[in-house]
Amino acid sequence: MSAAPCSAKLGGALFLLAGPGLEAGVGPWLLTGLDTGDGLPGPWALRAAGGVLIAAGLIVLADAFVRLAREGLGTPSPAAPPSVLVATGAYRHVRHPMYAATTAVIAGEALLLREPVLLLGAAMYVATLCALVRFREDPLLRRRFGAAHDEYRAAIPGWWPRLRLRR
Repeated sequence: MSAAPCSAKLGGALFLLAGPGLEAGVGPWLLTGLDTGDGLPGPWALRAAGGVLIAAGLIVLADAFVRLAREGLGTPSPAAPPSVLVATGAYRHVRHPMYAATTAVIAGEALLLREPVLLLGAAMYVATLCALVRFREDPLLRRRFGAAHDEYRAAIPGWWPRLRLRR
C-alpha cells in the first residue's frame, strides 16, 4: 500500500475523532452528562429506535471515512482533501453522508436518553452545516472536481438519502 492511502487513513481517523467524535460524543455528553432524562416519552420502542439510529449512523460514518481514504485518497479535512470524487457506498444515496450520519447519531442519542436538548442540538448542527456546505464546501468541490461534481450534485440529494439507486 502506498504512503498516500496510509496517511489518508491516519488523517481520516484523526478527523473522525476531532469532527464527529466531538459533535456526536463530547457535545451530547456536555449537554446531558449522557444521563437519561425525562423530557421525551420513554416507550421502549422509541428508545430502541434511538439505538438503531446510533448504530446505523456509526456504520455509515465509518464506511464514509474508509471510502474517502481508499477511493478518494484523502480525508474529510480541508488540510488533506480527497483527490478523487467518491460516489460509492453511502455517497450513492446522499452527498453528505457523514453529516447525515452524525445527525442520526445525535438524534438517536436524544431518543435513547430521552433528552430533547439533543434534538435541538441536532437541528442546530444541520442548520450550521447547511450554511457551511452552501458557502464553503460546494464551491471548493466545484473548483476541485468541475463538471463531475456538478453532475454528482444534480443527481444525488444533499441531505435526505435517496433509497433508489441511480442507473
